[in-house]
Amino acid sequence: MLINVNPILSPELLFTLRSMGHGDNLVIADANFPAHTMNKRVIRLDGINISDASKAILSVFPLDSFLVSQGKTSANRMEVDGKPDEITDAHSEFIEAVKSTSGANWKVGSIERQNFYQEAKKAYAIVTTTDARPFSCFIITKGVIKPDGKVWVLNE
Repeated sequence: MLINVNPILSPELLFTLRSMGHGDNLVIADANFPAHTMNKRVIRLDGINISDASKAILSVFPLDSFLVSQGKTSANRMEVDGKPDEITDAHSEFIEAVKSTSGANWKVGSIERQNFYQEAKKAYAIVTTTDARPFSCFIITKGVIKPDGKVWVLNE
């Protein structure tokens, strides 16, 4: 057992998150996402919803501030088909997880579904949950940890 580590973070998931480098993407996906078709590294979080998975992962995962400095986002949601501005309940929960865990200044962008699939194929890994709500898929980009152990955030 470890202290201060969310028990949702299995040894396999912790190893994967630790193995990722700056700029690598991680997909957090719903139960309907074709994860094994998209990527060879798939980690299952059975019995876990998007909100809990996101909070646990973000508790140890630094978001990429370099993307922000380029006008991009390091946390993105899958858009609802034909309704790119619609925010579902799962989207709201993910946005809240980002802001409460990583910081209030982080913004969550969006990616059209077919483009999301293309990005998922290039991601380092996919974490699947058993959340069955449609369009409950997200991509986060790993940032940098400074030598003092703090997350590198531009403009701080």
